[in-house]
Amino acid sequence: MKQHRSYLIIAGMALSMIACTKKTDNGTGDGSRPVTASSSPYLNHVFDYTPAPGQFVNESIGTLAGAQTLIGGIGNIVTLGAYGGYIVVGFDHSIINNTGAEIAVYGNPLIGTGAEWSEPGIVQVMRDENGNGLPDDTWYELAGSEQSNPATIFNYRITYYNPKGTANVPWKDNQGHTGSVPVNAYHNHNYYPLFIASQDSVSFTGTLLRNTFIDGPIATNLPFAWGYSDSGSPDAAAQATPPRYNSFDIANAVDKNGLKVTLPYIDFVRIYTGQNAPGNSETGEVSTEVLGVRDMGMK
Repeated sequence: MKQHRSYLIIAGMALSMIACTKKTDNGTGDGSRPVTASSSPYLNHVFDYTPAPGQFVNESIGTLAGAQTLIGGIGNIVTLGAYGGYIVVGFDHSIINNTGAEIAVYGNPLIGTGAEWSEPGIVQVMRDENGNGLPDDTWYELAGSEQSNPATIFNYRITYYNPKGTANVPWKDNQGHTGSVPVNAYHNHNYYPLFIASQDSVSFTGTLLRNTFIDGPIATNLPFAWGYSDSGSPDAAAQATPPRYNSFDIANAVDKNGLKVTLPYIDFVRIYTGQNAPGNSETGEVSTEVLGVRDMGMK
C-alpha cells in the first residue's frame, strides 16, 4: 500500500448473529438461497479477517472493527497486508453463475496518473454445500490472466514471525527464500497482526503471482490483464471515477489441481494478497485493499 492514499472466523460472535442465512431451496432444487425483496447486492457478513503483516495492520483499516465497516456497501477500506493476508465474506443470498461476470470486488488502484499502483488480490469462491451457513466447505480459485504464466507459483507457503515490537517482520517460504516486511517511518508500530490467535507466527498458503514492482523516481506496481482485485486492469480503468472494481466470472473457478469446475452458484468469497513484494520506504509493502464486494446480478 502506498503511503499517501487516503484512505479465526471472528471470535465471540454467536451463530444467531450470522447474517448470511442458511441455504433454502429456491424452487430449482439446487439448494441456492434466493434473492428476496430485502436482499442487498453487497456483502452482509465478514466471517474471517486475518491479514498478513503490513504497515496499516493494527491501525483502523487493519483491525477486526475496520473489516466490519465493509458490510452493506462500498467506500470503506480494509488492508489485507502482505502476501497471503485475507478476508472471507458472505451475502444474504446465493450469487448465481450466469453468463459473464457475477462478482465485483472494489479496490483503490491508481490508474493513469504517472504513478500507476496496483496491489493484485486473488479471489476464491465457495458454495455452502453442507447448508450450515458457514464457509467451511471447499474453496475454488477464480483463475486470472496469470494462471498459465510459468512464473506463477502454486501451493506457495509463507510463514511470518512476530518480532514482538517495532521491527521488520521476518518470513520464510517453502521455496527456500527468506525476507521481511520492512517497517517505515510513517507507521511506527508492530506490523504483525496483534488480534489473531497465534502471536508467535502465522502461515498462509496459496498462489503466488510474479512481482510487478518497479522502483524508480516514481515507484510503480503494474496491474495484470484480468482476474485480480485492486488492479488497474482494463475493467477497472474503463470506470470513470473511484471507487473502481474488478469483475470476476464464476465460470473461471478451478480446483486445487488447476482443473476447471462448474459451480451453479456461490455463497462465500475469499480475497487474499497475491504478490510478495516489500516495496520501498515510501510505498511500503504491496498489500491488497478491499472497499466492498457486490453481486453484479442485482441492481
